Amino acid sequence: MARARKAYDEASIKTLDALEHIRLRSGMYIGRLGDGSHPQDGIYVMLKEVVDNAIDEFIMGAGKRIELRRDGETLEVRDYGRGIPLGKLVDCVSRINTGGKYSDDVFQFSVGLNGVGTKAVNALSSRFEVQSWRDGRFRRAAFERGRLVDDATGKEAQGRDGTRLRFTPDPEIFGHYEWNEEFVAQRLRYYAFLNAGLTLDYAGTKYHSSGGIGDLLAHEMGSEESLYPIVHQSQERLEFAFTHTHAYGETYWSFVNGQHTHDGGTHQSAFREGLLKAVNEFAGKNFAGEDVRDGLLGAIAIKLQDPVFEAQTKTKLGSIEVRTWIVPAVKDRIVRWLHEHKDDAERLLEKVRQNERVRKELSAIKKDARERARKVAIRIPKLTDCRMHYDDARARRRDDTTIFLTEGDSAGGVMVQSRDVETQAVFSLRGKPLNCHGLKRDAIYKNEELYNLMRALGVEDGIDGLRYARVVIATDADVDGMHIRNLLLTYFLRYFEDLVLKGHVYILETPLFRVRNRKETRYCYSEAERDRAMADLRGHEITRFKGLGEISPKEFGQFIGSDIRMAPVAVNGIGEIGRCLDFFMGKNTPERKSFIVDNLATEVL
Repeated sequence: MARARKAYDEASIKTLDALEHIRLRSGMYIGRLGDGSHPQDGIYVMLKEVVDNAIDEFIMGAGKRIELRRDGETLEVRDYGRGIPLGKLVDCVSRINTGGKYSDDVFQFSVGLNGVGTKAVNALSSRFEVQSWRDGRFRRAAFERGRLVDDATGKEAQGRDGTRLRFTPDPEIFGHYEWNEEFVAQRLRYYAFLNAGLTLDYAGTKYHSSGGIGDLLAHEMGSEESLYPIVHQSQERLEFAFTHTHAYGETYWSFVNGQHTHDGGTHQSAFREGLLKAVNEFAGKNFAGEDVRDGLLGAIAIKLQDPVFEAQTKTKLGSIEVRTWIVPAVKDRIVRWLHEHKDDAERLLEKVRQNERVRKELSAIKKDARERARKVAIRIPKLTDCRMHYDDARARRRDDTTIFLTEGDSAGGVMVQSRDVETQAVFSLRGKPLNCHGLKRDAIYKNEELYNLMRALGVEDGIDGLRYARVVIATDADVDGMHIRNLLLTYFLRYFEDLVLKGHVYILETPLFRVRNRKETRYCYSEAERDRAMADLRGHEITRFKGLGEISPKEFGQFIGSDIRMAPVAVNGIGEIGRCLDFFMGKNTPERKSFIVDNLATEVL
């Protein structure tokens, strides 16, 4: 029976005020919601928006210290800048398109130019408080879910000028969430690196840097060995640093007015171009860009009036005019450095020449691999693609696409039947992949399965070609499944570490147990959840899920639907990658065995 159509008339048209729109369409303002388990989850974006305002004060020469503290779910940020003008305090945190950042005389280099950030934090908080001190007077306002509930003014002779904001992300919007202290610390470290001379004080730890993004690169490298000392150059609107390592690919950290542009943009592309031009001019050669940049670690930070980003979350710069001044500035500074540091320059050029030799040696192997693949099948074996993996009109990944990497035809068949055919793809592995640790890049092309996986992801020429927003490892909850997971992570971290560093790789969490009786079914992801379900459900039965293929497609569909549980794969810094791979995937079997025995004993105790 056909469903009756609802009339489309005046009653169908709705007008939302700004507060209602933010709460209804929160993703437009803060990106993903999440539960705090990923560094890009909404609660950290809210923290960023609040701290950004304090950073803007420092940039304008007002206040060199920011204090932060957390009380349960509530975060407080106190700066010692100029303080929000008292007469406009309420408007500045509650009325869209209201703020001082529209005035270039007051704020020259700010990220929050749209007058939205703090308002979104206010609207998405169950409780939001703001207090400003100026010239011995203060004004304090409190809001609940964006609605003003208290407003007071007075004198406070001892109050230092500045602003204090407290906010509690609203569980009505975010559900259950938890702050991850390491994610918070990482953001504060970046703020310190990008604002040399600023001190951020949080939970007894002070974050301070005098070396700018040169310190950032050194921190991210950790124990990773560089081929020459980090090159660090700083100008009024441009700061960059770089070096080469023995790793594959190229990795960047890029920023605009302190905003971490995870997806790069025009400033990062201009830096890459300037570097290439500088090396070729100094060497009197015409090296290919991939040869100059393979193994490169780079960081660039610029200050820009009226930056244009590709989304409200500001992860990619779109301002095309920056190329005209970044490219020559980077080129001139690097050429000068190369002439002034001849020994280091020769180490850099030897790395480039080595990259060129390896690329030419690989070209024949690549050709053979492509010919083999062409003979086997037109389509990529073992890949069941989704319909919407790529937007040809805009040539960019769809943000809601996922590819599941699963073991064997049984689990793959279940996922193919239960997936969303529009946005979810499945790649079925044939047993355990090759352990890539310590192998050269030709291993990818000589191993059929690893080559097909690279083709499926579209990353042969770097992650700019990545065909899916999320790469999800989906293996069984047993020893073999864990081993396959580690082998895949080794593959990514060895040859495509940016996939992990940019937050594209996840681990699928599936239930270990099903506890049910005649009235209710509960899926449990841990033994503790199982025990609680057993206590709550009388007359229950328990099913232990070991393999994904044991779960019916109808049942499995809910585990990869809107309530999917995925754990992001993250590393503290690239310096940790080599150490971890050496330990877990290297030839140190006795040391690894002792570690397992010691930790198993600890768990038993």
